[in-house]
Amino acid sequence: MLKGHPKGLLVAFFANMGERFGFYTMMAILVLFLQAKFGLTGANAGIIYSIFYASIYALALVGGIVADRVVGLKRTIAFGIVSMAVGYVLIAIPTASTTAGLIQACAGLFVIAFGNGMFKGNLQAVVGNLYEDPAFASKRDSAFSIFYMGINIGALFAPTVAISLKKYVLGLSDFVDKAELPALCWNVKNGMTGAAEKLTEVAHNAYIGGVLPTDFNVLTFADQYIKAFSTGYNYAFGFAAFMMLISLVVYFAFNNLLRPGFTVGKKDATGTVSNIPDMPREEVRERLTALFLVFAVVIFFWMSFHQNGLTLTFFARDYTQRVVGAETFFWFDLWTLLPMFGSALGLYFLIRKSSTFLHRGLGLVGAIILAYLSYYRLDAMPATNLFSPELFQHMNPFFIVALTPVAVAMFSWMNKKGIEPSAPRKIGIGMILAALGFFVMVMGSLGLTSQPDLAGNPVPDNQLVSPYLLISTYFILTIAELFLSPMGISFVSKVAPPKYKGTMQGGWLAATAIGNQLLFIGALFYGKLELWQLWSFFVICCLLSAGFIFFMMKRLEKTAS
Repeated sequence: MLKGHPKGLLVAFFANMGERFGFYTMMAILVLFLQAKFGLTGANAGIIYSIFYASIYALALVGGIVADRVVGLKRTIAFGIVSMAVGYVLIAIPTASTTAGLIQACAGLFVIAFGNGMFKGNLQAVVGNLYEDPAFASKRDSAFSIFYMGINIGALFAPTVAISLKKYVLGLSDFVDKAELPALCWNVKNGMTGAAEKLTEVAHNAYIGGVLPTDFNVLTFADQYIKAFSTGYNYAFGFAAFMMLISLVVYFAFNNLLRPGFTVGKKDATGTVSNIPDMPREEVRERLTALFLVFAVVIFFWMSFHQNGLTLTFFARDYTQRVVGAETFFWFDLWTLLPMFGSALGLYFLIRKSSTFLHRGLGLVGAIILAYLSYYRLDAMPATNLFSPELFQHMNPFFIVALTPVAVAMFSWMNKKGIEPSAPRKIGIGMILAALGFFVMVMGSLGLTSQPDLAGNPVPDNQLVSPYLLISTYFILTIAELFLSPMGISFVSKVAPPKYKGTMQGGWLAATAIGNQLLFIGALFYGKLELWQLWSFFVICCLLSAGFIFFMMKRLEKTAS
């Protein structure tokens, strides 16, 4: 899969693993952390979440301008990595559940967003620069698919690490992980009528062994559980800071393999700007117009797709079965899931026509060993398993890692046959697939009653749905993302005029920022609209966007040709 690609591609996605780890840590736990730590409502936590994610991408435009106009791509990227590490450290420091603590957390989020803005778009621009060389130009689309897969390896482990650290901290106080308890604890702290009695009834479930201590006090318990629950999340943010440092080491050790790109304003001995290919003004205008049309479309994709860290996380916590059998928990245990994936990969090398005898032998041995390991872990699982809603967030990166080789192989075959869709056409197909993903949620939510204020009380068992509803939704949304996101980045890197490489990558991310700023719409209507109506809103947005991009298809394909 990496054959014929420059070595700098590996440097780029290894350097980006830390950023993806932090991103998916945030996606898995941020709104849950804000609600558990500070007692925020879902709407208020959703507003902070949407502002944070919008800032990450909006500041990428600033980062692109800084790189293009001031210090260049490489220095801007390095500064971004350091800034993100500092931001995660700020959130990792435990604070009191007060306004000052919330301000510190928000300050940390801003520093992370600022660093990400300096880093993300510029690293994508560097990857694009690697394929300006005619020897690699034909592999641009597949390069961004591989880049996208590689960076999501870090994302794959983030939710599992976050939950493991949270459970470890809870265990230090003899507590177990109960996602529904922090809301009830806050109701007790806020003096809500009947909350103390309700918490007393269920508090024994929060202790290892299921027995209340003899000196149990409901107010003391509420404070202790909230502190332990949120401190576990602090540990997760600390580990994200450590991963950023790993990315920094990789970047500084191997960044000589990356092409630096252009820095506007850098003059040679004659006083003229150097290393910047010129382009007719009319062509520049045509290219920028095409890019802005694509930017307009992706706003609605990201507004819908990034509900996975907001309303889909609320749905996972509130409406999804909390206890599942071993065959279902298989999907939530990476140490069982990954060996099975590795076994399938071994079978691929076994049957692949181009495999050597050695590769076939290694593939067969690996497939047998890893399949047995997965079966052994599955067989040893308890008949019933309690899982945390955060674990749904490893579905998207897992499916990206698992499906990217399939997508690359499929597009490569289509390219050889002369039938590969253009990048704009792939983006349009991705929007249709995103609509299909939310349509699955519409069908799965029919008959469920929207509950505007759960008040810490679990949804009745007859309203709980199978985890496979969300698993199938994430599967479809991931396929949509593989059609849209890496192809969109590739399109920008190909079409952007040379003087605006970093700026236009920032523009792609700024469009993503607008979509993320609109995320709060989901949180605002969660609990107010019926669930099927909420998901239908995203279906309509994605279909309208797909219609728009297919309407403009000839113009976009002409610009990219």
